[in-house]
Amino acid sequence: MTSAGKKVLVTGAASGIGRAQAEAFLAAGAQVFAVDIQEIPLSNLTGLSKIICNVSDELSVKKLADEVGTIDILCNTAGVLDDYRTLEETDFASWRRILQTNLDSQFLMVQAFLPKMKAQKSGVIINMASVAGLVAGGGGIAYTASKHAIVGLTKQLALDEAGHGIQVLAIAPGAIDTPMNARDFTENDGKMAEWVANETPAKRWASADEVAQLTLFLASPAASYMTGAVVPIDGGWTIK
Repeated sequence: MTSAGKKVLVTGAASGIGRAQAEAFLAAGAQVFAVDIQEIPLSNLTGLSKIICNVSDELSVKKLADEVGTIDILCNTAGVLDDYRTLEETDFASWRRILQTNLDSQFLMVQAFLPKMKAQKSGVIINMASVAGLVAGGGGIAYTASKHAIVGLTKQLALDEAGHGIQVLAIAPGAIDTPMNARDFTENDGKMAEWVANETPAKRWASADEVAQLTLFLASPAASYMTGAVVPIDGGWTIK
């Protein structure tokens, strides 16, 4: 299970799961392009290239693809929450912002890098879905819709590209302790974080590194027969 010498691009690499993925691939000896719309707090790491880019903007993504060139592994991890807002609480601008960040970014990144992968007849694409892409209750209306769409994107893309030597997979995290979920631990004396842990069969939150280690496996030769799979890492949330 090695990524040594591989060229890996990770979006959303400034914090949370994306940062953990970038660090895990670097530790495994990969060349990593860490991409985010904000400053990336990683430094002095061999094999690291940091790039500021809005991955939901078509022209910016095209420029990024030209700058980076060919890659072996694409991790579409950038995403935002919607504060569990219902449809009535969601205006159209907020709806579009969530879908642009979570879904459009993945479409644009794959559109930009897929031809390069097809030319080399190999590649692994790992999309970040969520338990909210499998069941209701993991987010608000926009977030849940975006993550369900990512599941569909992953499956259709996997079917279309399997004959070209390209694997497409998705990860569906449950309760992961990241800065994106920090409010669950700080507001109302952390009652939301406590409730989530109690509702999870494993009775705990996971770390971002646990998701990163799953990513390493899915991107490795050990998972070469897997494609189109949406892999939950949720402490049993979706088995209930």
